[in-house]
Amino acid sequence: MDPLSALRDFTIRGELDKIVRFGDEFRFGSDYAFPCTAETAYRSKQGNLYTLETLVFYVKNHQLKHTEYIQSARTQQIPSVTFIDRKPLLEYLQGKVDTTDAIELFPSAPTPAPAPAAADDVSMPEAAPTDSRVVDEPPVVDFMSMIRAVERPLKDREALLECRNRDFYSVLINSTKREEERQRLESQQRKDGLVAKSRLMGAEERGVGFGDELGYNDSGLKPKLNLKGGNIGEGVPIILVPSAFHTLITIYNVKEFLEDGVFIPTDVKAKQMNGTKPDCVTVQKKFGRHPVLPAYEVRDKPSSLKREDWDRVVAVFVLGKEWQFKDWPFKDHVEIFNKIIGFFMRFEDDSVESAKTVKQWNVKIVSISKNKRHQDRAAALEVWDWLEHFIQSRSHV
Repeated sequence: MDPLSALRDFTIRGELDKIVRFGDEFRFGSDYAFPCTAETAYRSKQGNLYTLETLVFYVKNHQLKHTEYIQSARTQQIPSVTFIDRKPLLEYLQGKVDTTDAIELFPSAPTPAPAPAAADDVSMPEAAPTDSRVVDEPPVVDFMSMIRAVERPLKDREALLECRNRDFYSVLINSTKREEERQRLESQQRKDGLVAKSRLMGAEERGVGFGDELGYNDSGLKPKLNLKGGNIGEGVPIILVPSAFHTLITIYNVKEFLEDGVFIPTDVKAKQMNGTKPDCVTVQKKFGRHPVLPAYEVRDKPSSLKREDWDRVVAVFVLGKEWQFKDWPFKDHVEIFNKIIGFFMRFEDDSVESAKTVKQWNVKIVSISKNKRHQDRAAALEVWDWLEHFIQSRSHV
């Protein structure tokens, strides 16, 4: 009987426990003995013939998950059965199917040696010496099995994701500090550039030199400290947005909309920021005909503004409610929108009622799509165009 048939016979009879390894051979009770590395008649879909030790180890451990089985086989230095061969092989060994295309019976199948008799069994004849076996053909060397037998897993998928005894918290802290410092320097540079530009524009209109307007003496070394405020006021212009959560543009999403031309719903952006609400956001136009213009401060707490801060307010995103302007230092919304440009953001398919009130005000209505995000850029550019035109008109008052 060949090794595969013997293994199938013992598997069907439920006598796998009688298959015991002694040195370099498997003994099937007192019936047969085969070399552990003997090739069986079962050919894998990869093309190689499975050895007896591979099939014995598999049929005794088939209940394991494939990953656990592979790891266990590697630990025992035994070539494993591929995942695709597992089911059909087990069905054949358990007798659920009588045959399979994977079986390749060959005339030179290893001849089983009689299993050696037990020491106390005097009735059994003495086992024939192993050198008396007849081999018709030289054994075929399975080089792939030899290679797999010496393979060792260095790292698995989980080990690659582990970084033991390492703490990246300090890296996070340092990178965060560097980013904060970079933003602070950029913000200061933007403020300085805006102040210089506003003074230069005022100087050109009054026909004075740039150095005189900035307050520098003829040598250009010491400032005269004679700074005069313009119509918009000294410092970075301010844009006010509603603090209400249900409006389209808020302190959470205004930066992405005005700088990148992308509308992100407030609730989505708030979750990305872990609910952390900034007191002030700096925005800058980065696209269109005049990219990277001076920066603007965006705030949503008008009550925190000082008297001199109101001179820097140039725009406001409105809710369409009168109570939004409560305690503002202006007589009414007519005066507000004469000195500040107003924007009302709406979805293009919203009802007319949503804009009924603001249509009575001197504000610009800007529509965006609920789903077509590629159209956001045009809406943001519309806001910038109106804002730049308004600031230029104020500078000439």
